[in-house]
Amino acid sequence: MTDNEIPNQKVGPSSGVRKLYIVAFVAFGVATFLIGFWLAPRHPAEYAPKPAEEKEPQSTQQIRYWTCSMHPQIKMAQKGKCPICFMDLVPIYETVGGGETEGPRLVLSKAARGLAEIQTSPVEYRPLSVTVRMVGKIDYDETRLAQVSAWVPGRIDRLYANYVGMQVSKGEHLSYVYSPELRTAQEEFLIAHRRWQAAKQGGDADEIASALAVREATRKKLELWGILPAQISQLEESNRSDDHTTIYAPVSGTVIAREAFEGKYVQAGERLFTIAELTTVWALLDAYEIDLGWLRYGQTVQFETDTYPGEVFKGRIAFIQPVLNEMTRTVKVRVNISNPQERLKPGMFVRAKVNVSLDEAGQVKDPDLAGKWMCPMHPEVVKDVEGTCDICGMDLVEASKLGFGRPEVSAKKVMSIPWTAALLTGTRAVVYVEQRKDDEVAYIGRQVELGPRAGDYYVVYSGLQEGELVVTNGNFKIDSTLQIQAKPSMMSPEGSPSAPAGDHQHH
Repeated sequence: MTDNEIPNQKVGPSSGVRKLYIVAFVAFGVATFLIGFWLAPRHPAEYAPKPAEEKEPQSTQQIRYWTCSMHPQIKMAQKGKCPICFMDLVPIYETVGGGETEGPRLVLSKAARGLAEIQTSPVEYRPLSVTVRMVGKIDYDETRLAQVSAWVPGRIDRLYANYVGMQVSKGEHLSYVYSPELRTAQEEFLIAHRRWQAAKQGGDADEIASALAVREATRKKLELWGILPAQISQLEESNRSDDHTTIYAPVSGTVIAREAFEGKYVQAGERLFTIAELTTVWALLDAYEIDLGWLRYGQTVQFETDTYPGEVFKGRIAFIQPVLNEMTRTVKVRVNISNPQERLKPGMFVRAKVNVSLDEAGQVKDPDLAGKWMCPMHPEVVKDVEGTCDICGMDLVEASKLGFGRPEVSAKKVMSIPWTAALLTGTRAVVYVEQRKDDEVAYIGRQVELGPRAGDYYVVYSGLQEGELVVTNGNFKIDSTLQIQAKPSMMSPEGSPSAPAGDHQHH
């Protein structure tokens, strides 16, 4: 190649044509992007209807404070951002005016109700009854125990009741005791007795009165030492003192304890025997605290023992212990039982039950005590009319004043709800009531007054009306949803004290 020759060059478009190509390429890209944007499927949230602007509260409501749905401990007087997570604060309203305050309210869609597995049950009048079961053992009737003590110091020379379990009758001899002090007292009485007899024959009135006073004083001393009037009369007739005395049984019964032995020296007041009358016994039963609401003084109790299988014994509740055993969570219930043939022995294990029915007011009903009068100390004393107790002489009281329903109230049905509907906070009981209006389903929290639980149902005293629907399944979910939204709920009336993490969306 010579210097005058021009090298071969590639022929291309001019600079103006290149600019035109660049503009066309950019326009094509923009057009493609716009077409793809409009044709591509969108997220439901993008084409959902825009929420309406927050309306001002109605005239019957005012904002209590502003809080964060994730941090309900934040309470601000003005609208703004949460200082912790910077979410928008939500208002908490309170109802004002003369109307009745409505409880927490939550509206759920059909899908939400299905996910929460909401189930309801109507408030109905149902025939309610419950059987309270208890276990315990037979024990002595403490009011029929007699302690036999030594009235004078001395030595037991002979023992007639010499083993535990011996049957004795009132007035039978139990032991023969030697006592020098007793002989001295007998001599004093005999001297006073002779002086009185001599004064009657030749003395004046003052002397007779003085001798009689001394005689009565020495006689009273013998009586205080346990000498019976018959023994004193025998002493007067024989005119001879004796250094031995016999101790007699004060009641009929069974010797259940013996501390006396032949040759034993005893002091005045020392216990020798314990005698129990077993024609009446006690059944000491353990009742769980959940069953105490069903138990009443005077209720009839049926029980069985292993000794007599199939045979049913009956008694009445005479005492419900006012103190709970914190270890067993039970309360002792005492039942008085008539035992004329002494078939029931102290220490026998028993299984007892109380069949309880309720009247329309939710009160315990006992047909045997309807319109009756009872003794407040002896439940076995029941009369048709007002009067006094045959045992202690106390005035009888109406059975209705002892916790039983009044006789004019029927015992057919009681307003009740399933036990799963109640949320118990420890100080109150709350339920959620379903309300339907058009296509909206709302759940309203309501505080109620409940009675004791009867099987699968709670007695309703107030707060609900027959036919209302209460939530029996899903009520905890409703309450927790309100708490998560930082709204007052039935379990947390002032707003949730804490909220679980994980849901940061605005409400």
